[in-house]
Amino acid sequence: MKNRALRTISQALGSALFGLVLSLTGLNAHAVEQPGADCSSCHDQAQKLEKSAHAGLPCDTCHESHDQYPHPANIPKPQCVTCHQDQAGDYALGVHGQARKHGNEGAPDCALCHGSAHELLHPQSQAFRTAVPDTCGMCHSEVVDQFRTSVHGQALARGVTQAPICNDCHGEHKILKPGNTSSMVNAAHIRDTCGSCHGNVRLTSSFGLPSDRVVSFDASYHGLAGKAGSQTVANCSSCHGVHNILPSSDPKSTINPKNLPKTCGQCHAGAGTRFAISQVHLTDNSETVALRWVRQFYLLLIPVTIGLMMLHQGGDWIRKLVKLRFQRRIAQPGRIAAAGHGELRMLPFERVQHAVMALSFLTLIWTGFALKYPDTWWARPLLMLEGRYAVRSLIHRIAAAAFTAVAVTHLVSLIANRKLRHHWKEMLPKMDDPREALAGFAYNLGLGSDPPPRSPHSYIEKAEYWAVVWGAVVMIASGAFLWANTLVMRFLPKSWLDVATSVHLYEAILATLAIVVWHFYSVIFDPDVYPLNTAFLTGLSVKKKEHSPEREPVKTAGD
Repeated sequence: MKNRALRTISQALGSALFGLVLSLTGLNAHAVEQPGADCSSCHDQAQKLEKSAHAGLPCDTCHESHDQYPHPANIPKPQCVTCHQDQAGDYALGVHGQARKHGNEGAPDCALCHGSAHELLHPQSQAFRTAVPDTCGMCHSEVVDQFRTSVHGQALARGVTQAPICNDCHGEHKILKPGNTSSMVNAAHIRDTCGSCHGNVRLTSSFGLPSDRVVSFDASYHGLAGKAGSQTVANCSSCHGVHNILPSSDPKSTINPKNLPKTCGQCHAGAGTRFAISQVHLTDNSETVALRWVRQFYLLLIPVTIGLMMLHQGGDWIRKLVKLRFQRRIAQPGRIAAAGHGELRMLPFERVQHAVMALSFLTLIWTGFALKYPDTWWARPLLMLEGRYAVRSLIHRIAAAAFTAVAVTHLVSLIANRKLRHHWKEMLPKMDDPREALAGFAYNLGLGSDPPPRSPHSYIEKAEYWAVVWGAVVMIASGAFLWANTLVMRFLPKSWLDVATSVHLYEAILATLAIVVWHFYSVIFDPDVYPLNTAFLTGLSVKKKEHSPEREPVKTAGD
């Protein structure tokens, strides 16, 4: 009873005192009912709130029982998570939230980064963005010092609010360590983080920045390897730095010409120590004269060569289709079909060489284009095997070694074996080959009614053989440059590697199309051999010997 009486008396005195305050300050009952009006009479936070990001929110949004006076004791302090649940969840997963969870009371919390809840600034305001480096610098002073001297920090100091600040790269609340695969600054995501600005056409145009940096990086060896999931290949920060990013003209820049040997030498020991490394982000607008010549040469050579092949083989197919399906099969005068097996085409050792070459070539095509175009559906089986090791590169190089070994073996066998050398001589060009080729091409285009005579090893086989020889030399030479890239850059400028890369790609495209259009037609789709010319298995062509009386067939080593 005594305690209840004391409580009643204290409440009565409190009410009387509150009424006295109201009368002295001139507040009426109507003013007390207005949100904020009653609080501002005693608390200056109400005036501060009007200029903050929380302006317009009534006090009871965060403060419970604020309308009771005197305010009840032990009211819990307002928690940001009440309204900002998503941000609080991200913070709890970040390095700062984890540090606090493990007992580090000095780790940043909401108030330390954003300031008082009554005075905090809008995160997108210029004042807030400008103050972010200072806020982070309270703990990360050395890093912020590097940032202030970088191109990003200098832009921010000039008032460029779009310049990236700490949270643009590291995240806002869910800041993770670089080693975390979900971190924005993890090696797997650096390209996307930097590309959010440097891949934004509108932003790059506004500030006069090159708009093709992300595209050219994606097309490079580093970009393709990174897209495939490589965690060790160079990314943007590997070359440009992290917080100390400077223009290439600055002597302290990691991409200054004088510093490139050291920068590239992190991965390619000794690279570029004798010659300056050339343009890295290559595009059609920045390519060297040599690269432009290579591109223009192949862009003319590929369509002309493949186009002529398609005309020749297409005309031959139509001719034979008409003959087999729409005309009576009458023996042509002057053409004799010999009974029995076809003529000898490949000796046993040549068949072994052909098998190894065919397997290695098909593997090179698959893995090579999978390296260049990793997003395609036919590259996905190889990507599924990617992990700690670059499986595509490994398989590609094994196939390249096998292909090179076949080429060398073929050359050695011709020198060492007289029988093979005698058989190979049939592939040597002759004076009649151009006339025979023109006659055959004209006939396939419909010029003439009778098929012209053709040698047992005609211009068709010779053109294909010497094309393989040429392609093998070019592909092996350019591939060796790319394989030994570090060694090459010790003695030659990077532009040589750029040319080798371009030649390797274009020659691969030409070789693939030539095999499909020229070779596959001759051994599969030609009506005379369909469904398959088994000479690569038996050594004998499925075609019967055909010759003109005017030209006797050339004897082969097996006849």
